Amino acid sequence: MEIRHATSPEQIRSFDTTELRSRYLVEDLFGPHITAVYTHHDRMVVAGTKPAKATKLETEDPLRSEHFLQRRELGVVNIGDTGTVTVDGVPYEMDNKDGLYVGMGAREVTFERGTFYLVSAPAHTTHPTTLRRLKDVEPLRLGSAEGSNDRTIHRYGFRSCQLVMGVTVLEPGSMWNTMPCHTHDRRTEVYLYFDLPPGERVIHLMGRPDETRNLVVADGQAVISPSWSVHCGFGTRSYSFVWAMAGENQAFDDMDQVAVTEMR
Repeated sequence: MEIRHATSPEQIRSFDTTELRSRYLVEDLFGPHITAVYTHHDRMVVAGTKPAKATKLETEDPLRSEHFLQRRELGVVNIGDTGTVTVDGVPYEMDNKDGLYVGMGAREVTFERGTFYLVSAPAHTTHPTTLRRLKDVEPLRLGSAEGSNDRTIHRYGFRSCQLVMGVTVLEPGSMWNTMPCHTHDRRTEVYLYFDLPPGERVIHLMGRPDETRNLVVADGQAVISPSWSVHCGFGTRSYSFVWAMAGENQAFDDMDQVAVTEMR
């Protein structure tokens, strides 16, 4: 488990491209084993796996816990072919873009087939493990073709301590994922970009609204966005992304909008 310490907007002024990527971009998530990054921004864990065989979610030394979910909750999204997540002996078959919430206290979580993206946050109580199928999640259509941001947001609506998750799918010909953009002063957000064809990229904008930086992001890569950072991107082709938030407030609309004219 890689550890990444929290950063401030003052620090980012001196970061070159290599430093920006090492601090905020999570690459190489989807191998046969579980790859994990622990960020001190709201103490979230971002992980992934494309298991070649049944793969168990093990605790890691930085967590100082008997098992991974002893004091944590977990959100899982399958971004690949159909796979199975088994929680304490109960199997949950997940199709592409289905979401699963696993509550604090679950002792054994294993993954088979599929391509699984994991986000975890500290928890204070137990909520039931819940499967949300994409087809059963009420869609929210936003944006327009004229603004190149015609997209459908699917909120999983898990009952949780901190985690708020969903997946957004852009329509063909649309490339902006969130514009106008915003910040979250009370929570960290992580974007995982996927369904992006090989050789294509998303130009992800981050940093303070009046002093932005950019990351060039490939398919299957995630970006950690601290509470003070904007998070939006423009793709060279249409794509999908998983958004996951953790922090003080679960309200979906708890955000500070930034007008396009205020961006620098």
